[in-house]
Amino acid sequence: MSSCIFCKIAAGEIPAKLVYEDEDIVAFPDIQPQRPVHILVIPRRHIVSLAEATPSDQAILGRMLGVANRIAVDQGSPDGFRVIINTGPVGGQEVMHLHMHIVGGPDPVGPMLKRN
Repeated sequence: MSSCIFCKIAAGEIPAKLVYEDEDIVAFPDIQPQRPVHILVIPRRHIVSLAEATPSDQAILGRMLGVANRIAVDQGSPDGFRVIINTGPVGGQEVMHLHMHIVGGPDPVGPMLKRN
């Protein structure tokens, strides 16, 4: 998709410090990190969201999880990390290109959601 910022990063049209890349996946630091480790993992091919993924996308989604584990360890979260996929505007997705947030660091990440 020509207007998608993540597609442009994946194609090398917008510079990014890639921490991982292969023929199907790229990963780079979030521009507004919420933790010492905050990396985005995206498929090169445009998939709007997890809700839009098809059965043919299952292999790439599985590979993205494997890559997430490797990146978390390499980036300094060997003792634990969180993988987040925001889906759709109500789910907090801001860029309409499927992506995983890997968040972690040397200290615990805290509760997933604020409790009322």
